[in-house]
Amino acid sequence: MPKLSIMTGPAAVLIGVLLAIAATGPSHPSTEELRARGMELGFNLDHDEAVAAFKESIAKDPGNLAGYRLLAGALWSHALFQRGAITTDDFVGENASAYRKSVSDPELDRTAKELLRRADALSATIADGSTTSADARYEVGAAYRLLSTLEGTVGGSQWRSLGAARRAYREHSRLLSIAPQRADAALTVGLYRYLVSTMPAWSRLVALVAGLDSDRQAGTRLVEQTAAIDGEMQASAMFSLIVIYNQQQRYDDAIAIIHRLQDRFPRNRLLWLEAACTGLRAGRAADARASIEHGLAMLDSDPRPRAYGELARWHYHYGIALARLHQSELAEQQLAAALQGEALEWVRRAARVELTTLARQRR
Repeated sequence: MPKLSIMTGPAAVLIGVLLAIAATGPSHPSTEELRARGMELGFNLDHDEAVAAFKESIAKDPGNLAGYRLLAGALWSHALFQRGAITTDDFVGENASAYRKSVSDPELDRTAKELLRRADALSATIADGSTTSADARYEVGAAYRLLSTLEGTVGGSQWRSLGAARRAYREHSRLLSIAPQRADAALTVGLYRYLVSTMPAWSRLVALVAGLDSDRQAGTRLVEQTAAIDGEMQASAMFSLIVIYNQQQRYDDAIAIIHRLQDRFPRNRLLWLEAACTGLRAGRAADARASIEHGLAMLDSDPRPRAYGELARWHYHYGIALARLHQSELAEQQLAAALQGEALEWVRRAARVELTTLARQRR
């Protein structure tokens, strides 16, 4: 997984951040094993390996929509990473525009178009009442959920995002009426109900007219239901809950989810940055400092690519933690470091404000 709206897809985003790492499989892994491996890789920030696993799954089973959906999700997640959208801060409030469309990603564009084409073709085969149709309905709804997120973020189209969201919500609502145990479909319905409830009045009215529902409590419960059950969408639901719990100021619950994800995806250094951000919101500067120091140690020994402006983010939040611990000189050093090199504009702006505040306090 924000100004969190269904069109910007933060939770969806942060719902986002969709996919994940390495498991040692048999010499000829099945398509299900390849997809599971790809998701594990993606959530551990092994983006290229995740994309390769999903492409292999498509090559083995080109008729299965899930492979195309997961490939598009992995490409989307990597696009956000390259644009510096890496924590909850990037999907809420004024910062939510940082990941919006700038430069086109041809591979992601091609994959999204293929996903749409195949989703529409599969939709035409659905006949209510059969187990096969129930699975097909899930895949169509999941494809449109992702397409909505793509349009609302890197695609830059609010209206196309709403249209795809309506289709995803409709398909998965129908599926839940037939099979209420489908936690994967419950995630879609829950997220949209929650997101619509957080929208400004006019946007919420538009969403309601489009066929979406608004219910913050029920939406949260459905996302929690998915996060509590083993399955393909469990990790995505857990990432979504980080956004939801932070918005609801349920910081203890958010930190508990982050710790579970750290255990599950130990190579994802950004989870330690997320823990620090949540700790700062909760007023736990010492915990935030410890998390950042651990994360920086991971970053120093990690040869993999960094997100755009990632180092500046670590320095900025480190400076904030130190300032709140009244270590002003060290805080100034970290905030000054956040202004060096590449950084998102909101990070530069916030670092300058904090430096000005510290300078005034010295007078």
